[in-house]
Formats: sequence, C-alpha cells, structure tokens
Amino acid sequence: MNENKKGKPFKFPESFILVIGYIRYLFHLPYRQTEGVIKATGKRLPANPPCYGHICKRINKLKAKVVKVRTDDDDDDLIISIDSTGIKVTNRGQWMNEKWNVQNKKGYLKIHVAVNIKTKEILALEVTDEKIHDSKMLRKLVRHVLDNSSQPNTAKIKVVMADGAYDSNTNFRYLEKKRIKPGIKVRSNSIVSIRNNRLRNKEVRLQKEDLLKWKKKRKYGHRWMAETSFSSIKRIFGEYTSATKFHNMVKEMMLKVSLYNLFRRI
Repeated sequence: MNENKKGKPFKFPESFILVIGYIRYLFHLPYRQTEGVIKATGKRLPANPPCYGHICKRINKLKAKVVKVRTDDDDDDLIISIDSTGIKVTNRGQWMNEKWNVQNKKGYLKIHVAVNIKTKEILALEVTDEKIHDSKMLRKLVRHVLDNSSQPNTAKIKVVMADGAYDSNTNFRYLEKKRIKPGIKVRSNSIVSIRNNRLRNKEVRLQKEDLLKWKKKRKYGHRWMAETSFSSIKRIFGEYTSATKFHNMVKEMMLKVSLYNLFRRI
C-alpha cells in the first residue's frame, strides 16, 4: 500500500502492535529481542517489520483497556472482590539492596482490581503509587465495573467483597446509594454510633454478634479470588515492571491484565 504512495505512509494497525506487546510481556523480552522474533516469524509481512524503537513508541501509545471478557452469563447480580497488591518498579533484587545498602527511592506500584469471583476475570484496574490508600479506590473501581460491562447502565452488582482496609463511612454510604450489599469486614474496635452510616452500623452489629455466621452469610471466603488473580499475574508476567516512566508502567499493567483476561477466556 505504501508503494508509490505520496505523503505520510500507512502504519501497522494497532491490533498488530497489540499482539507484539502481548508477545513481549508474556515471554519477558526486551525490545531488541522482540524485534528479532517479529523478523524471524513475520517473513510474509507486506512491509518491513517495525524496529525496536518503533515498537516501543507504538506500544506506549496504545489505547489499552481492561476489556471485559464476554460470556454467556449476563451481568446481573455480579459479586466482585476488591483488593490491591504491590508491583516492584525494578528487578534489582533484594541482594543488591542488602550488599550495597541501596534504598529504592522509586517506591513501588499498587494495582487495585475488581475481580468477578465466578470467572476470576478482572473487571476493573487502577494503577497508583504506594501513597494512595486502598479505601479511596473502591468507588472508582465499582464505577468502572458498571461502565465497562457488556450492557452499560444495566449491570447490577449484588455484593462487593473487601477486607478491613476498605472500611469507611464514605464507602458504605456509596454502596448504600448504589444498592449494593457490602461484604466488608469492619475494624475490630468498631462500635455502633449515630455518627456512622446506617449500613455500616448494621454490619458492625452483625459482625459483633457472630462473625463466623456473617462470613457464611456473605460468603466472605470468596474474597480470596482477588488474591488468586494477583498470584496468576505475578507468576505469568513477573512481580516487576520493565518500564521506567509512570505512564508507561500503567500501560504495561493494562496490557498484562488484558492478556490475563484473554487467558481466562481460553
């Protein structure tokens, strides 16, 4: 198509660049090795394969989203588990820190996810630095799940599972507004107070009376589906990011989670 063309040449489509990105992150390849793989396997491409610099620029400009895996089930009565985990921003290792007494000044990333406990699919993802508290991300994750469903504005979340880090009046007030049952374990020193949200007071009362009964009623053990997703992602893609800029780190985690969802479909 570029032969004898005047003006700006055509580019490889984003779907092709997305596949290259999947190959790179799945096999933990640097950009130069990724270029070599494409050259070796893409001999029938209609144009010269993209170089490593072009691959780097195009991957970091992809409009990557955590695509919802469509299943035969409808989105009604979703039960989601919300949690967060840390991702290292360097693969230096503990040995370098201990031997040379080098402190990592970059900190670490936190990925916040909302997981469908039935399919173990990640429905929403937010990437922040380590300074953002978990409780501040619950509303944003729930909003993403409702907006990104296969039928927006019609999906219903039945229960939100989360640990004690998400225990706040603001979160309970938001869930009450959205008519979502909370599966949030309140803090051990919580009391019933007129200052608290009505829904939170109800949960405090139920958990104080019989915590085990409350866990069985809410099926609180399903909250561990988020931990299962974290374990799968770290075993497949590693516990660190290869990018150095925060924007590119976010893009990398988006692509990894998107590929994880494709694996869940398989």
